[in-house]
Amino acid sequence: MTRLVTFCLSIVLLFGGGIAPSKAFGPAKPGSGKIDLRIEHDGQAGTISVYRVGEKTPILTQHARPDTRPYIHPIVAPDGKGVLTEHRPKHHLHQTGLYWGLKEVNGRDYFMNWQGDYYRRVSATVTRKKGRQVSWQTVYDLIDAQGNTLLTETQNWSMQEEAGKYLLDLEWRGNAKTTVNLGKFYVGGLFIRMPWQPGINGEVVNAVGQTNKEAEGQRAIWTDVGIQVEGRSDPAHIAIFDHPDNRAFPTPWRVDNELGVGPSVQILGDWRIEPGQTEVIRYRLLAYSGALKDAGLTRQWKEFVRAY
Repeated sequence: MTRLVTFCLSIVLLFGGGIAPSKAFGPAKPGSGKIDLRIEHDGQAGTISVYRVGEKTPILTQHARPDTRPYIHPIVAPDGKGVLTEHRPKHHLHQTGLYWGLKEVNGRDYFMNWQGDYYRRVSATVTRKKGRQVSWQTVYDLIDAQGNTLLTETQNWSMQEEAGKYLLDLEWRGNAKTTVNLGKFYVGGLFIRMPWQPGINGEVVNAVGQTNKEAEGQRAIWTDVGIQVEGRSDPAHIAIFDHPDNRAFPTPWRVDNELGVGPSVQILGDWRIEPGQTEVIRYRLLAYSGALKDAGLTRQWKEFVRAY
């Protein structure tokens, strides 16, 4: 019954004004125009780094090495105060900042395992090097124990900065090279690990107002994580927006005890991709700080839907 109520409330949000807790907002920033960005690609290091034009310190780094799962870390807060991601924390050594990891793929675990015996890089390219929006692509094979490709995974990322917020869009494409069976599990897919430690001031809130473990396994059109990371006196946030074209929309969410969050089709049950078929899933991440005064997250979610 709880899941049904959550689902219905999410559909109401799709057509109405929605529920957007005031604590899930962040402040309007002076100079609310879009910021020009640029990308530097270091093929030897296996990194794609995003900079503001005229600055020398990256605000986001994509790691795309030949023998590890691709991941993004660090993401610096838009106002420069603190880092929004954490790489391989002691409480979850397999969590690598912002990443995509599937569970139970023909019996293989690509969420807990990130090494070269599971992932093989095909390519990493910059598709838009400079401008108000920059973009890049990573392509990896998910391989079986014999090194055969089960699934080729393409991640198309784009990034903008506007009004003191980052908009980070992901189009994930999974092309099956054989019959790919994904088993039911409580996690699997996109995941964000923000910095966490015992006693930290933080909270997860979803689009229907459920918080922390109340939101575990529940369906919602967006979920927000707010944590007072080191170097800040107020929370930094990352919200993830689901898209109506995604197969599980509104997708259920994994929320762990340390405020790690990710939408997951696999929570709903077994899932199959037939040979030659490509599954496409799209999300937007919104990174900001404090509390938005000008618009709620549901309005921001609607802008994402209109954009695609």
